Amino acid sequence: MLKAIVSSALLGAALFATPAAAEFALDVYTGYQTSPHSRVSGDHPDGGTYDALIGWEGRSFEMPPYYGLRGTWWRDDTLGYALEYTHAKVYAPDGEKAAIGFDRMELTDGLNLLTFNVMRRWPNQWGKLTPYVGGGLGVAFPHVDVTSAGGERTFGYQLTGPAARLIAGASYEISDRFSVFGEYQFTASQNNADLEGGGSMETRIFTNALNVGVGFSF
Repeated sequence: MLKAIVSSALLGAALFATPAAAEFALDVYTGYQTSPHSRVSGDHPDGGTYDALIGWEGRSFEMPPYYGLRGTWWRDDTLGYALEYTHAKVYAPDGEKAAIGFDRMELTDGLNLLTFNVMRRWPNQWGKLTPYVGGGLGVAFPHVDVTSAGGERTFGYQLTGPAARLIAGASYEISDRFSVFGEYQFTASQNNADLEGGGSMETRIFTNALNVGVGFSF
């Protein structure tokens, strides 16, 4: 249902932008996403508390894969506003989650991020190659998949906190309608989740990604 809401928001932005904007662009991407260590703490579902440094794994190409969608309303040749959804992923390694009393600890369907971005591009700099940057703020609504050693399982979407992203990349024009692009993307999200059995999980997650994608202009 959350993915349907995101798709509807992007479509709505396109319909709103088309009459007045010089250009509306829809970008679809995938890539290689990683996440550095971060602290995870909270009330344990099996009793007591926990606090540990987790070396998250991204596993970008395992199902469900890492991907993203971005709809950008370019107000003119250089300035645009975008709505962007990213389906990122993080897995806690087996030994590290077991050490704090969990059989499963992941946000894999996914670490969902939705942000409103401001975009800046520089067309006609190197022929058909257009560099761009962007940044945005929004929310994280991950699918929390956590099972304690005692069997308490949490499995579902939650609104867990604020999110932010930074983007830098370049697109190459194939035709008036189509382009390909590559970019670096950084995200940060605060994730405060409720766990079954009266537990909780708090962690601030950063991701780094190298994305490749296809753009469609209208």
